[in-house]
Amino acid sequence: MNILGEIVKNKKNELITQKLNCTIEELEQSKYFKIKCESLKNSIISSKSGIICEFKRRSPSKDIINNHSKLEDIVIGYEKAGASGISILTNDKYFDGSNNDIKKASKIISTPILRKEFIVDEYQIIESKSIGADAILLIASVLSQKEIHDFSSVAKKIGLEVLLEVHSKEELETSINDNIDIIGVNNRDLNNFNVDIKNSLNIIDQIPSGFVKISESGINSPNSIVELKKAGFDGFLIGEYFMKSDSPTELANEFINLVENEV
Repeated sequence: MNILGEIVKNKKNELITQKLNCTIEELEQSKYFKIKCESLKNSIISSKSGIICEFKRRSPSKDIINNHSKLEDIVIGYEKAGASGISILTNDKYFDGSNNDIKKASKIISTPILRKEFIVDEYQIIESKSIGADAILLIASVLSQKEIHDFSSVAKKIGLEVLLEVHSKEELETSINDNIDIIGVNNRDLNNFNVDIKNSLNIIDQIPSGFVKISESGINSPNSIVELKKAGFDGFLIGEYFMKSDSPTELANEFINLVENEV
């Protein structure tokens, strides 16, 4: 079993316990169900850089990335730097993330928050709304066409936006539906973790014009963003490049300023 399969299997096992400890009805009592979500899609479109900054402590491929920076300092710094969105990993076992990270962030920033998680069950979509997320990630490679349709439909009904992540033209063709807001092309192969931004360039022409388009992973220079912008991408998700630095927010601020002056 590859690491992606292992993560999904672990998440399904975790959900058995989670559902016993907190029902969907209890999740729906959260104060966040009464709050209108911020639009990540609109924020990307209206942003000159289109950059989504990520908060991530570790990953299966790189192990510890940054376990000393405070979440509060990072997300406030990202917002001040002009991020169009902030992605937060909530997976505990493989990324040292927590639902509390989004709860804390949502109290102190107004920038749209993308919950980065391996969603395999409708329960997690309700949970995403209950912790203050504005958008969710659906990964095409771990879901069936029906699951993507059903999960995205549930998300739209409760006001969440949906980022569909694809890795190939085949995944794109079988996954798109009208409930999707953003199509993200991941340049990282989740089976072997190899990264190549050419993957985005190879797929962009296949993405219908009605969707906001973002490129994810392996983006570490303004020149890459200029190239991807020219190809038709609206946004860019950058995680490890900022987080592995001594000062993620300073680097994000410098990077975004460079991009805004070049595009």
